[in-house]
Amino acid sequence: MPVTVLLVDDEPLVRAGLRAVLEAQPDIEVVGEAADGAAVIPLVRQLRPDVVAMDVRMPLLDGIEATRAVLRTVADPPKILVVTTFENDEYVYEALRAGADGFLLKRARPAEIVNAVRLVAEGDSLLFPAAVRALASSYGKGSARTALAEAALTEREAAVLRLMARGLSNAEIAGRLIVGTETVKTHVSAVLAKLGARDRTQAVIAAYESGFVAPS
Repeated sequence: MPVTVLLVDDEPLVRAGLRAVLEAQPDIEVVGEAADGAAVIPLVRQLRPDVVAMDVRMPLLDGIEATRAVLRTVADPPKILVVTTFENDEYVYEALRAGADGFLLKRARPAEIVNAVRLVAEGDSLLFPAAVRALASSYGKGSARTALAEAALTEREAAVLRLMARGLSNAEIAGRLIVGTETVKTHVSAVLAKLGARDRTQAVIAAYESGFVAPS
């Protein structure tokens, strides 16, 4: 089955460019478009996309609030990929903290756009880990310190979280720890559950904001 994508951006040329790039791939299908975050929830419920590629700044409802609204009101919500002009942007970090799974630069090359959609859809690796580190260093608020302290991660779960923060995939973590991929998936699931994180992006942000992993 192809990865289905909903495009949300107030610039028609951006949507057209993303559509052209993504629909050139046999395993990706663009199922709809919207010009503002206010239209996202009904379209998500109607189209059930796997990924929403959403501009972070829009006139009526921006990508941050639209992300919060989708995750709050939609059962089994899609992955959310924030589309932005500048990567070192507090809006991007707030969108990730709100629950977005990653971000995509509007100036990205076609291969990077396709890879970002696939990676976010698969959900077993962190998109642009170095950029997330930089954002955490600039905008992290330390609000996750108590939550991570109370999570009581085991030694192995803590090791997995550190490797997740470095951007390693499940397969790469398995190779580093000399365990099976299914074992890593079990540990990742336990980390997410203990931290109350939707996915590994939110878990990694919590690790940075708590000081568990240094964003340097």
